[in-house]
Amino acid sequence: MCSTESRLDGKTIIVTGGSAGIGYEAAKNLAYKGARVIIASRNETKLTRARDRLQKITGNKHVTYRQIDLASLKSVRNFARETIKTEERLDVLINNAGAVGLSDRLTEDGLNLTMQVNYFGAFLLTYLLLPLLKSSSPSRIINSSASSMYIGHLEFDHWNDVGRYNTIESLANSKLAVALFTAELGNKLKDTNVTANTFDPFVVRDTDILSNIPGLIRNVSQLFVDIIGQPKEDVGREILFLAADPNMEKVTGEHYKFCKKWINHWLVDEEMLTNQLWDESKKVVNITSEEDWERVT
Repeated sequence: MCSTESRLDGKTIIVTGGSAGIGYEAAKNLAYKGARVIIASRNETKLTRARDRLQKITGNKHVTYRQIDLASLKSVRNFARETIKTEERLDVLINNAGAVGLSDRLTEDGLNLTMQVNYFGAFLLTYLLLPLLKSSSPSRIINSSASSMYIGHLEFDHWNDVGRYNTIESLANSKLAVALFTAELGNKLKDTNVTANTFDPFVVRDTDILSNIPGLIRNVSQLFVDIIGQPKEDVGREILFLAADPNMEKVTGEHYKFCKKWINHWLVDEEMLTNQLWDESKKVVNITSEEDWERVT
């Protein structure tokens, strides 16, 4: 798997889903390289334990945490507001958090739960933090994708419907949205020294990603994962490479898997579609005039 000799001293990096799984492994590798790492997730108890372990293992006392619930736009806004208030810079934003097998329901924001956790929450967080990322450039955005995106489809009039999609379709649609969003980021950030790329962790052993799936299906899926899955440590090193390696500084709009450039979704080059997704997403998450840095610039 990939490796890099680069140090990250003086850099500030946010890792969503950083209290467990591949997010934790990524945070560990980033901390070893000297970065100030902010791990983010819902559960404060898990965050506290993860922070303490990371500080002890890496010897890096600049590992901290901040709570965020991607299923709540209010929580995302609070997280972004606190980050902008307390952090002088943000060098890398790693949108790693995601879930599969969530209940088919609407959130308090009136959005499809899977779409919100896997896409809308990350879109809003990224949008709100982009001014800080720009002022800290060169900086990077790294978004978690999945192979399911290849079978996804997006109907903007129906992407928040309940009872319309099964578990796999919901996951696929949310990950396709991530791919198109990342492509549009690449288009909009061409002259800013802010890059945006996606990575596909493939199938990863020793994570709780299947915890929301019903018993029998979960057991069968777990057997499959145990047979072909790659270690979460390998994915953690891949994320480190994307975040730190100097050869990635100018790379944007690409998709990575197994630490190599991989075939992206064929729709990422449809600029009318990616731009429409961007505009529709801003409407869905209710970007206010105060938040809308595009209007200001």
